[in-house]
Amino acid sequence: MTVVRHFLKWINTARVSERAAAASALAQAYAGKSLPFEDRCAAEAALTLLLEDPSAKVRMAIAEALSMSRHAPPQILAALASDQPDIASLVLARSPLFSDDDLIDRVASSVGAVQRIIAGRPYLSMAVSAAIAELGEAEACIALLANSGADIASLSFRRIAERFGDVAAVREALVADPELPSDCRHMLLVKVGEALRRSPLVTASIGQVRAERITRDACIKASMTLIDGIRSKEHAALVEHLRLRGDLTSAFIVRIVAYGKIDFFGSVLVALTKQHRKRVTALLAGGRDVALAALFRAAGLPASMDRIVLCALKAWREVADGRRIAGAQEVSWLMLNELGDRPADTNLAALLKSIHLEALRGNAREHALAIAAA
Repeated sequence: MTVVRHFLKWINTARVSERAAAASALAQAYAGKSLPFEDRCAAEAALTLLLEDPSAKVRMAIAEALSMSRHAPPQILAALASDQPDIASLVLARSPLFSDDDLIDRVASSVGAVQRIIAGRPYLSMAVSAAIAELGEAEACIALLANSGADIASLSFRRIAERFGDVAAVREALVADPELPSDCRHMLLVKVGEALRRSPLVTASIGQVRAERITRDACIKASMTLIDGIRSKEHAALVEHLRLRGDLTSAFIVRIVAYGKIDFFGSVLVALTKQHRKRVTALLAGGRDVALAALFRAAGLPASMDRIVLCALKAWREVADGRRIAGAQEVSWLMLNELGDRPADTNLAALLKSIHLEALRGNAREHALAIAAA
């Protein structure tokens, strides 16, 4: 008690460096719990008074000493957390005493710098991550995504993608996260396409109509690539996302069948028919044409697609059984031949022809690259 009394009298005449060193020593002694009870009470009072010191160096010294202590006085931590950014960052980034509610309140009431500091804490609960995803600025969301100690819910990923999918740095951080749900990845693909379509340079160079067609085709191709890169348990979420966006069209279904995405096609049928996955999988693997056609009707697929889809399924079954060597180029050609020379649906024929030419070009490109690498 006597030491603290002398300290409080001395600080009025001490230099800044001396006050900072003394404040640090007092805070460390308090954090170490080495002081008797009465001295701890006096030290707490002195540290609280030092929060009014005009020098940031003194307050910084206290923050450094108490930032990782589980015994720091809450009123002192709260005051330091509201201090200037470099001081606040120490306690907000380190202190184990801030509850989820405290951190959420700080996220809601603070600017980007403080939000970013909170987002980088060693551990963040799902609730705090959700608050940052919902209320944080773009930089805070980037820091959250870079934090391996953050527990981020699927819904929070979606909110970040919805709010900042147009920001390149956020998109990059989202795509780099292995936990990003597949529907969020597709959302980002669409946002990139929309950004390109709205670009004045693109529309001035190739025209609005062609820009829309090119970006639409690019998004479709990117979606096909996305299907290959996600786990089967994510298929249902991506199917629902495509359905809600209106992208689960007959043309898209023809394309995924032509490219052999049969597992994903099965997920589409499960979502559209509400039938059990085992039954749908069994039908795709070995069901008769009549049973498959009935399944397609239940899914709302047009009858004009039956022949070409059944043709593709038979070809992919033979590939799976080792009785045929084929890829999208060969299967799309078989589907075209199934339509005949005078197809009833010219749009379907044009789609299959474009898929076939696309596969031809892709195979030729891979062949050329293989030759160059040899």
